[in-house]
Amino acid sequence: MLHYRLDGPEQGQPLILGPSLGTSLRLWQPQLQALARTFRVLRYDLPGHGDSPADGKASTVDDLAELVLEVAAAEGMDGFHYAGVSIGGAIGATLAVRHPGRLRSLTMICSSARFGDPRAWQERAALVRTQGTAPLLETAPGRWFAHTSDPGLPNDRSPNGEPRTGRTLRGELLGDLAAADPAGYAACCDALGAYDLRADLAAVTVPTLVVAGREDPATPPPHARELADGIPGATLVELPAAAHLANVDQPARVTQALLTHLPGPTGTQVRREVLGDAHVDRAAARTTGFTRDFQDFITRYAWGEIWTRPGLDRRTRSCVTLTALVARGHLDELAMHVRAALRNGLTPDEIGEVLLQSAVYCGVPAANAAFAVAQRVLTELEQEP
Repeated sequence: MLHYRLDGPEQGQPLILGPSLGTSLRLWQPQLQALARTFRVLRYDLPGHGDSPADGKASTVDDLAELVLEVAAAEGMDGFHYAGVSIGGAIGATLAVRHPGRLRSLTMICSSARFGDPRAWQERAALVRTQGTAPLLETAPGRWFAHTSDPGLPNDRSPNGEPRTGRTLRGELLGDLAAADPAGYAACCDALGAYDLRADLAAVTVPTLVVAGREDPATPPPHARELADGIPGATLVELPAAAHLANVDQPARVTQALLTHLPGPTGTQVRREVLGDAHVDRAAARTTGFTRDFQDFITRYAWGEIWTRPGLDRRTRSCVTLTALVARGHLDELAMHVRAALRNGLTPDEIGEVLLQSAVYCGVPAANAAFAVAQRVLTELEQEP
């Protein structure tokens, strides 16, 4: 099985991220924090890359797609969103064509329906099988990054001693290429040489985003335009100053494109994730014709528009909410949100710190009442099975 890593809330919509040839799951590091705020993110390593063992049987993109389905099944992901770079994008397109019921959306970054002359891939596979990936290291920076005068090393630091995140990641990705298993890398080359999805693009029916780097020598913009023209309703984004690993060259722009493309969680979903199914079910059971519009309002506005914004994570939003409820003396709501804060990852000690901070700025009597409410909730939770 492929090596993979999970991030984000367990209740979040499943999102699988596929890497480019020669890299590892660390390729998605620039986008991970933003995506994992609301999505259950699964990143994987290709065979022979990162921590995945080489798989001699995986010699086609269809084989690689089956390995991804195996990982998805292991985590109970019957349906999922998918985004991939280069061969990772080709795997996603293959999943969309061969298993249309599994994908909810597709993003292909610096990818293609056919990656050039198969003979070039056969020659690269033969080279790597005999000499390893070392001969590729000299030319890889020029393919992967738009600015290659100083790709950086893993321990690269700025003059003030702080890590240069972008340059550090570039160096680590080049380290992934150097460490790739020759047999695994060569098998992926064979897969790319045999891959040709041009006649099947119309079969991709899920919402699709295609991202191109204008300085990408491996899959230049015409490859992306062919994808966007062939996939019904696809959206095309072309990024300046971006080569083959566009999500590293232009991390903020790729992140924003993904967040715009991917569907956000509904207000009802977020409300259930934060407050729990039991609370929401009780609120729904108590809803009357008189209160229905108000319940709809808070679900759409508070939970669907404010709690879903990417600017703050849910832990921080819980801290802000607890403080506001203490300040206004809304003790019933405070009890509900103490439970919510625990669901959002705050510890009892951290909740105590929030209330102690509130004592300074909201007043000791307000904090005293708040501590009593929080203690009651914590005691109730301790007694629950």
